[in-house]
Amino acid sequence: MRIVVGMTGGSCSLYGVALLKALEQLDIETHLVVSRMGRYVAKHECDMDLDELKTMAAYFYEIDDLAAPVASGSFKTDGMIIIPCSMNTLGAIASGLSINLIHRAADVTIKEGRRLVLVPRETPLNVIHLENMLRLAKAGVRILPAAPGFYHKPQTIGDLVNIMVGRALDQLGVDNDLFNRWGKK
Repeated sequence: MRIVVGMTGGSCSLYGVALLKALEQLDIETHLVVSRMGRYVAKHECDMDLDELKTMAAYFYEIDDLAAPVASGSFKTDGMIIIPCSMNTLGAIASGLSINLIHRAADVTIKEGRRLVLVPRETPLNVIHLENMLRLAKAGVRILPAAPGFYHKPQTIGDLVNIMVGRALDQLGVDNDLFNRWGKK
């Protein structure tokens, strides 16, 4: 498998880091793009700089590199996850804008009929956020708010992170055992 991962400036960079680690353990080829604010938030929340993030991905592209392979529909992927996804990024994608490589790769994913999963982290949501999410959902994008469940009785922050990462991977059809599923003991 080949998955594009975008990390933007929404809070919860821990989800993006955990996703990259999980994909590496699953031996899935990752193509990473991190926005400028995504870099800032990863450093602030996880004390990880861009060089550390790069080591977790098979390939890394600069945010302004619109000539990167992931910007083309002829570059085959199995989907894309933007985690965390800022409302800025969500709004740009909903409007069909390709201001940077994350936006363009998401646009390509949609136009090629591939799976796109957005993990937005914002609260409260205003009507513009909700309308943008609805617009994307109508286009087939999976919206997975960063709202972990508690039915698996989490004991650590890692447990809460893993349920979100596992559910995001589920949306791309990636088998994983990152969390205890409902009814499983």
